[in-house]
Amino acid sequence: MAEPTVFIIDDDEGYRDSVRELVGSVGLPTETFGSALDFLEVFDPDRPGCLVLDVRMARMNGLALQERLMAMGARIPIVFISGHGDIAMAVKAVKDGAVDFVQKPYREQQLLDAIDEALRRNAAPRAPAQDAQPSIAKRVEALSRREREVMALALKGLPSKLIAKELAISHRTVEQHRSRLLEKLGVGSVNELLRLYLDRPSE
Repeated sequence: MAEPTVFIIDDDEGYRDSVRELVGSVGLPTETFGSALDFLEVFDPDRPGCLVLDVRMARMNGLALQERLMAMGARIPIVFISGHGDIAMAVKAVKDGAVDFVQKPYREQQLLDAIDEALRRNAAPRAPAQDAQPSIAKRVEALSRREREVMALALKGLPSKLIAKELAISHRTVEQHRSRLLEKLGVGSVNELLRLYLDRPSE
């Protein structure tokens, strides 16, 4: 079986090269493209790997490429990266199956962890879901009332300062609630929280 490749698509050459160097530093093969259309010209759905995909690009943006791949029946996992992303973009990307939505300037370990997760999904797309963790509903029940309020506002895309103003509490208190609720839910970021929330079973 061919070795999985990380396909990097970004019309910003500087970011494209920095991601290539980062991924290459952990021994993963990479291929880079300056546009979504360039990638589609050579895309082979049978090749294992994942996409690291910029959201805002000329001609065809990242979300449009995601939609095109879905229409083709392609199951290649996608890690979105963007300096301009907002919560609406993240919601759509994750609803449509993206592994993660990483903001520029990215933290190297966060991006590498997202790529690692994407490659795991690509290697075992039909692996049965694990039931080791408590249900999402049970984990949410463990949150305090204030933590639920902070979570609801964070899922709307509000930063901590605006959450503090909305709830009439200090910025530091909001950060403490965010830290605790992420720990209780077993996630490391609001993006992961968003994915957890969207993936919860319908009630």
